[in-house]
Amino acid sequence: MGYKIIFLFFFIHSFASFPQQITNWKNFTDMKNVKDVSFSDETIWAVTDGGAFNYSLSNNSFKILTKSDGLRGLSLTSLTLDSSGRIWFGSADGVIDIYTADKESFDVILDIANSNQVNKRINYLNQISDTIVVCSDFGVSLINANNFLFLDTFFKFGEFTTNTRVNYANKYELFYVGTDEGVAIQKPGTTNLSAPESWSTYSSINGLPSDKVLKIVSFRDTIIASTDNGFAIFNGSSWLPFLSQFNNKSISDIVAMDDSLFILSEKIIYLYRNGTVTELFSSPHPTQRISISNQFGIAGATLNGVLYLTSSDSSSFHYPNGPSANQFPSMSVDGKGKLWSASGKDNTGVGFYTYDKVIWTNYDTDNTPGLPDNDVYYAYTSPDNIAYLGTWGFGFVRTDGVTFDLFNTENSGMQGIPTNPNFLVITGFGTDSRGNTWILNLAAADRKTLSMLTPDSTWHHFFIPSAQNKILKQQLNLAVDPFDTKWYNSEDASGLGLFYFNEMKTYDDAIDDKSGFLTTADGLTSNEIRSVIVDKRGDVWVGTALGVSVISNTSSILSSTNPSLRISSIFSLRQQSINDIAVDPLNQKWIATNQGLLLVNSDGSRLLATYDSKNSPILSDIIVSLAIDENAGIIYVGTDKGLTSFNTPFIKPNEAFDKLFIYPNPFIIVDDSKLLTIDGLIRNSDIKVLTIDGKLVTEFSSPGGRTALWDGRDDNGNLVNSGIYLIVAFDKEGNSIVTGKVAVLRQ
Repeated sequence: MGYKIIFLFFFIHSFASFPQQITNWKNFTDMKNVKDVSFSDETIWAVTDGGAFNYSLSNNSFKILTKSDGLRGLSLTSLTLDSSGRIWFGSADGVIDIYTADKESFDVILDIANSNQVNKRINYLNQISDTIVVCSDFGVSLINANNFLFLDTFFKFGEFTTNTRVNYANKYELFYVGTDEGVAIQKPGTTNLSAPESWSTYSSINGLPSDKVLKIVSFRDTIIASTDNGFAIFNGSSWLPFLSQFNNKSISDIVAMDDSLFILSEKIIYLYRNGTVTELFSSPHPTQRISISNQFGIAGATLNGVLYLTSSDSSSFHYPNGPSANQFPSMSVDGKGKLWSASGKDNTGVGFYTYDKVIWTNYDTDNTPGLPDNDVYYAYTSPDNIAYLGTWGFGFVRTDGVTFDLFNTENSGMQGIPTNPNFLVITGFGTDSRGNTWILNLAAADRKTLSMLTPDSTWHHFFIPSAQNKILKQQLNLAVDPFDTKWYNSEDASGLGLFYFNEMKTYDDAIDDKSGFLTTADGLTSNEIRSVIVDKRGDVWVGTALGVSVISNTSSILSSTNPSLRISSIFSLRQQSINDIAVDPLNQKWIATNQGLLLVNSDGSRLLATYDSKNSPILSDIIVSLAIDENAGIIYVGTDKGLTSFNTPFIKPNEAFDKLFIYPNPFIIVDDSKLLTIDGLIRNSDIKVLTIDGKLVTEFSSPGGRTALWDGRDDNGNLVNSGIYLIVAFDKEGNSIVTGKVAVLRQ
């Protein structure tokens, strides 16, 4: 039976620790790789790996649909419109979303996604009257478009293998099904299509140019099949060659309209009419499907967005603003709130991208002359809002977004990997208390793992004594603590563990250098280290393949050759494989894992929340990287499927009171489902809520950041009555105070 969910609000799970505090979920994905397109009046609908969008022909605008908007399917593969104007989306994991545009609401069908089928990809959606035909990797399903109930599913066609992949199905008096094994045709007079004997099957033995049939159309009372090796027409008993000029060519799509046949083959769109084939357009980008509108022209699904061709032969490509890839190996937010992200290594990178809360800007070697290569692997922003971008083999770039300074083996004194000293991989940056920039070298041929660039552009390069003059490869995850000790890990088999180093501010004198090497023998939970960060207290958090270790008393490194470091493990994160750790303004830790995103309190003693792809709009359980905008309370979550962001109340506190911003105002309360935000606090503020005549209603302390929340209840747990209330915030000593007012409307 069909399963229907009215998807008004996706984030269905809440956590008692943070009711309604996580808001404004957003997804950001690359939507250039379009899989299917369809006209709907003056708009073109498109589906991609990162969601769906429509492009308005009238005003050149986009409507984007992602998981944060209510879409359940992620990697979309196909779409169709039903007779009521609803848009149906099929996905690679079998989820079917139905979008009602005028209501901006979703329904979802999960039968296929929840089935025991191994391969659930939906390859094509077709509409026949009030029935939606679903072509999947295991057969054909028929769904009632009005009530979303399954009418039937066909798994086996004649002699074909059970659960053969179906690429297309339609009904032209009889059902015609194109599969990876050939064509299946409903036998006249049969009604039980679930029975294999109800189908006649045809393959290359029966005249098809290939067993892989991609589409079947009815054109001028003739059935035509397109394959990955040319065309064939059906004469009632066998298949005959058709349009020999397309022999040995893959026919990605064909559309029959009146007396015309539109053909898509190898990036070229052709028109067949009156026995003549004419080339209409040759796309510079691979094109998968086309849609035809008598009124508006031709739309194509390409690797560079939606191709739009008009009758005047003008062509253009369109896709929404977004990152240029769904790859976020390293991210950082500068002091102005701009997100900077790297993209990849080993020829997978596409440059880097920035996001200013409105627009994504993509930088690559084509549009940025100062960028030496598109393999940008690591992103870091310094306290003075300068971005440092480590490349995979070409050094690093320093930029303010306008000017680009390249540092490589020719002008920095750094050496690359031993087998190619010019191949310089930079895997980390940090800033010390004197404003020096520290750079981590993946595998320095001269064994000088760490380099330092002073504010006056002087370079210094350092041996690490504890490395014992080894040429260690895979140095990663640089962090600088408040005492200017540099921490990083090695993934080299001969030096697996955590290094620390402090040059004691004598850059050219190695005698007083302090360094050490820590492993499980010293108390680390694992030598396989994935993340190293320093928290607000100066403790070093080490994310490993088996949980998190915390190193405290790091100041002892400065005064002793045998420092008394304290290493403890976080019980709440035991056995978790940690990919990244980020620290918010309240010193809470956000933990990236392969099972989702975890939040723990400042010392890690309590697991506060868990967010994953099932209980939140996060795009994937595999969290690759994290970044935090402290001034806005925004958490950026980089996954292997794209980026998710959300707002928290954990915002960097003000240095001093100025004024309170209290919202919503008026504060309308029915129950405790709504919260009042009190913004403008200093660290660890105390708050009192008073009636207008000065009677105390309740008092509480802020979590520690710039904002605090009130649930509209008094000290006895009762919702307050309608009226004007005073909000008074003050520091712990009572030396600084600020007030505000809020109107409460009790319903």
